Amino acid sequence: MGCPSTFPERYLLKPLCPVAKPLFRAFLRVKVYGLENVPEKGGYIVASNHRSHLDPPVLNSVFPEPLFFVAKEELFKPPLGFILRHMRAIPVKRGSGDLETLERVRELLEEGCSVCIFPEGTRAGPGEFLRPKSGVGFLAVRTGSPVVPVYIDGTDRVLPKGSRVPKPGHLIRVFIGKPKVYREKDNLRSYRSVAEDVMERIRSLAGNPPRPS
Repeated sequence: MGCPSTFPERYLLKPLCPVAKPLFRAFLRVKVYGLENVPEKGGYIVASNHRSHLDPPVLNSVFPEPLFFVAKEELFKPPLGFILRHMRAIPVKRGSGDLETLERVRELLEEGCSVCIFPEGTRAGPGEFLRPKSGVGFLAVRTGSPVVPVYIDGTDRVLPKGSRVPKPGHLIRVFIGKPKVYREKDNLRSYRSVAEDVMERIRSLAGNPPRPS
């Protein structure tokens, strides 16, 4: 059946990706490590740390197929909201346990689509890691989809909080870890435990990154 896509995405954005991705990586000096860890087929969860609004486009520039992203509802106001809805962004209500959005993401994963979620729920400060929300654990346990941990370094220097225009010059590094499937019991305790494990695996990439791809 394939992943759902809008008309602009299907006939404009996707055809441009083969050209736009390498140009984007070159312009922002993006280097990727551990690309061989990405599953060959879709239906996986990308779980990444989050320190900048640049993180989603950077991730999309290095992963083979376009990812769906879970993004805070506040970003979907015009005119940015129109653009986001055509770039596979899914609005989520922060701090309310948005089960409707989680169910939508679960459906996408079961259809073979790949989804990125930032377990911390919001942008962390430079060098910081926040305590993860249980949503990533819910998705991992409910779908049985492999979770690919990712650590991004440098986006907060190129586009820090409060900035609207990127300042290229700093190297951006994306470290991709090995995927893991969680087969824990389907309950809230497991969701929290899995979320903590996913976040720990992200943190470990900062101290023991994979070799260059």
